[in-house]
Amino acid sequence: MRRRLTALALCSVVISAAACSGDALPAPPPPPPMHPVPGAAGAGDPYYPDDGNGGYDALHYDVDASYDPPSGRLDGDTTVTAKATQDLSRFDLDLRGLDVAGVEVDGQPVKFSREKAYELVVTPAAPIRAGTTFRTRVRYGGDPAKTPHGGGSENGWQHSADGGAFMVGEPHSAAFWYPVNETPRDKATFTLTAHVPDGWTVISNGRELPPVHAGGKTTTTWTETNPVASYLTTVAIGKFSVDRSTLPDGTPVVSAYAPGAEAHRATGDRLPEILTFLTGKFGPYPQSAAGGIYLNEDIHFSLETQTRPTYAKWAELLTLVHENAHQWFGDSVSVADWSDACLNECFASYAQWLWGEREGQNLDDRYRAAIELTRGSTDFWSRKLVGMGAGHEFEGVYDKGILALHALRRKIGDPAFDRLLHEWPARYRHANATWADFENMAGSIAGQDLHAFFTDWFHGTALPADADLFPGSLRS
Repeated sequence: MRRRLTALALCSVVISAAACSGDALPAPPPPPPMHPVPGAAGAGDPYYPDDGNGGYDALHYDVDASYDPPSGRLDGDTTVTAKATQDLSRFDLDLRGLDVAGVEVDGQPVKFSREKAYELVVTPAAPIRAGTTFRTRVRYGGDPAKTPHGGGSENGWQHSADGGAFMVGEPHSAAFWYPVNETPRDKATFTLTAHVPDGWTVISNGRELPPVHAGGKTTTTWTETNPVASYLTTVAIGKFSVDRSTLPDGTPVVSAYAPGAEAHRATGDRLPEILTFLTGKFGPYPQSAAGGIYLNEDIHFSLETQTRPTYAKWAELLTLVHENAHQWFGDSVSVADWSDACLNECFASYAQWLWGEREGQNLDDRYRAAIELTRGSTDFWSRKLVGMGAGHEFEGVYDKGILALHALRRKIGDPAFDRLLHEWPARYRHANATWADFENMAGSIAGQDLHAFFTDWFHGTALPADADLFPGSLRS
């Protein structure tokens, strides 16, 4: 028998601890206690295990920097906005060399220490809860040019011929001049407000605000609203002459020429033509601005600093094609691990061949000639393009990588290859991707099992089998 409950009985059953006179329900139980732990002192790249940090996601860098060219001193005041990805008892930032005067988290002074070569360890007064957005302010200073660097593509902070300074480097760059989570896995937006004596010009990433002159100082603000991997941020201070224009869609173009580099203007003026060509190959230009920083410096590399590549004094037209192709491949779509550097360099290098094709070159003939030239070179073919090992990331990607991509193009055919070059930067726009992601996309678009081909060309250490060496029209 089912009994009907009276209103009074129902009330007592449902809410036994509260009267039916409208008293509030009991408060929910308190959340479980936090078990905060330190954020990892590395982001997880097996080639550079100490690079970057764990426990948070950097959202924005607001760098305020004063630089005095005669003395070489930089005084910085940087605020890092981040979101905790775990309950944090402490966390690290990467900062090389410079002396730290103080650290605040959400406006409160906190303890800090320096560990290893470049860890700035920050211990907030109270743990930071997972999901919390917090702001870390670091005040620091010194002469960044005195900070040791590893050589090679890690250029460090350099004095320029005109008495100014510039900063380019890969994979390490940003930590030479501001505190950062220095890993391409953690992209963030970026603002630089720079103060220099009148007569000097500061060039950086993104779009600029009109300079402000006061008290013998010039203040310039640059903002990059698209996420940027930290090694692609830059600053150049010099006696630049600056050209400003816009692309047909309104994108601002700012190109700066150091004293002695003015002859590059004829090349720099072709940037709109280059970007129109690359847009036809890769899809819409993905960046907020364009231009270039033309140095009169004999450094051995140019770099695809986001929106505004930095060029060595030897740069020529194909260098512009290469570095601006990176605005899609490497800048907008960034690697998760440096073992996948081919995703950056193989494609930017192949863009140079695509430009040559535009100029009338027969790429199949060029390919066959390169194969004949290198066929007997064990050194050439032993260089892996993926998973090549720490310190070997950039050994094969500029030449063997070009041949590999042309072979892939002939393997899957032009329609599928063109679709791949458009869909890859569209799918992973302003994000990170892996080589495995690329192999999966290529196979899906081609409708082919490409495992053996990728093993031969990108993972292998020997001359590929003839079927992969001369696919498609390359057989003739």
